[in-house]
Amino acid sequence: MTAIDPSIPAAPAARPWLARLQPGLFGIALGLLGLAGAWLRMRPLIGETARIAFSALLAAGTAVLVLLSVLWIGKAVRHFEVVRREWAHPVQGPLLALLPVSTLLAVTLLAPFEGDGRIVATVVVLAALAMQLAIAWEVVALLSTGRMPADLVTPALYLPIVPGGMVGGMALVAVGFPGWAGLLFGIGIGGWALLEVRILHQLFAGPLPAPIRPTIGIELAPASISTLAAAALWPQLPADALMICLGVACGPIIAVLTRWRWWTDVPFSVGFWSFSFPSAAFAAAVVEAVRRGGWPTWVAWTAVTVASAVIGFLALRTLWLLVRGRLLPPA
Repeated sequence: MTAIDPSIPAAPAARPWLARLQPGLFGIALGLLGLAGAWLRMRPLIGETARIAFSALLAAGTAVLVLLSVLWIGKAVRHFEVVRREWAHPVQGPLLALLPVSTLLAVTLLAPFEGDGRIVATVVVLAALAMQLAIAWEVVALLSTGRMPADLVTPALYLPIVPGGMVGGMALVAVGFPGWAGLLFGIGIGGWALLEVRILHQLFAGPLPAPIRPTIGIELAPASISTLAAAALWPQLPADALMICLGVACGPIIAVLTRWRWWTDVPFSVGFWSFSFPSAAFAAAVVEAVRRGGWPTWVAWTAVTVASAVIGFLALRTLWLLVRGRLLPPA
């Protein structure tokens, strides 16, 4: 029998797969649900085709959300210390906001509600908003107390406050609280303004560290989701007003695309789903503008087709990672 040399440190034990479950996986659910919303808005323009696409994407997005939520509860029970560290992390913590944002979007898409259904939906919305607030509180605490490392200032910081406020406002409209929805919309706009300077300063200083570079897609989200939320909160908003908002949304798109060499140099990972929801939200806002302005249907078709192609590509690459056993970080 070979003797074990006590001077040689033991190899660290491999982490179980559940402990390696990433918050960024919820971006898959959010992207699918966002695309479902874009197809839902196409229904008055093209009819049954849009309804079928919407139903399929809603079912897929909801199934992914429920599965990941159950797994995340299991992770919190079995590996509480891991979840606690991720909650306080400057990148992983904000990415966890993808869970409540996805839940709020699912409620929005499942509307309208009646009777007991509305009560259940309201409880779900309030629970999601409470989680959103807790994550946003942690982010603001990190930024306002000087504990945020400069190299970890990423667009992920937007998630708890900006998409959270905007999608939260849409969900409140869906359950019948438009006044509170306007308040949440304002909080989202204010949070966007406060975070923009800090995040853009870091982005313009040079490329993000390679492991967190895929989060660059979230930079596209604030303007696009703000446009979509405004359309949901104020149905009478004219197409010209939406076009101004879409013009603002084009700025981040150009800024991100001009740095394409930086974020395509890193291997594909789940983090690249950060491009999915902003693409879907932009497409949905374009469809709203087309409907309200009476503009050619092909414009809406183009926007939704591009968003569908982006998310389809992400889905295929993700399935390939799953088949190769590389969906989660190494043990």
